Amino acid sequence: MRISEKTAAERVALARHPQRPTTRDYIEAIFDDFFPLAGDRKNGEDASILGGLAFFHGYPVTVIGHQKGRDLEENLKYRFGMPNPEGYRKAERLMLQAEKFHRPVITFVDTPGAYPGLKAEAGGQGEAIARSIAVMARLRVPTISVFIGEGGSGGALAIGVSDKNIMLENSIFSVLSPEGFATILWKDAGRWEEACEVMKLTAPDLAELGICDVVIPETDEGAHKAKAYVFEAVEREIYSGLIHFGKTNGSALAKDRYKKLRNTGNFKRKAEKADHGRN
Repeated sequence: MRISEKTAAERVALARHPQRPTTRDYIEAIFDDFFPLAGDRKNGEDASILGGLAFFHGYPVTVIGHQKGRDLEENLKYRFGMPNPEGYRKAERLMLQAEKFHRPVITFVDTPGAYPGLKAEAGGQGEAIARSIAVMARLRVPTISVFIGEGGSGGALAIGVSDKNIMLENSIFSVLSPEGFATILWKDAGRWEEACEVMKLTAPDLAELGICDVVIPETDEGAHKAKAYVFEAVEREIYSGLIHFGKTNGSALAKDRYKKLRNTGNFKRKAEKADHGRN
């Protein structure tokens, strides 16, 4: 299956499609004996971050992901996949637990961004995101992130600092929403489709910029129309990543991952290398 020709706005629409497979769908399809864990051990539980223990091809792993709902009731429960600080602190707790017991960490990213409510800000939203990023960057176990839908700002990056970043063809990753970008830059949220093109937020764009390592093609209608194929492709890429990075020393993993994170956004140097390669 090949990467299809679509506009960035069309890919954003598919990334947000309400029938797109969620983190729970991937867990049920790919992993065995998933055992969910709850709470941040500080303040409370946040259901918009789903995490726990599972087996992948017989090997114990820790799985963490943003969870969206299928209907209004579920989306209100999960705040449309936008976590509170408790969610990110739970993710941090599970990552440190995984490192202690030498389990790889596999994350599924699908969020418009962290929840922007007053209570979340008062509870230390920025600090929780920053700590999650810092902890994940330093983990001495293999880490793999799969972008399955939206990847909005620090809310996505908090569980997306990985040795291998996998993106579905119609997933996105950006500093903010296209509507927010258009509002800030042009004072007109209605120009969001134009913003999609400017922001370079699609998986093919990010692969070209060196931020995404693997792009998994989808059908023209999107991942929700070919779930079995998408689940199999994601499983295959996770497996190859664990085989590859499982051979690397923990200290080297953390060092290389931190270097990769620090180089994110160094587009000028990447563009110069690309131009040099064409000459």
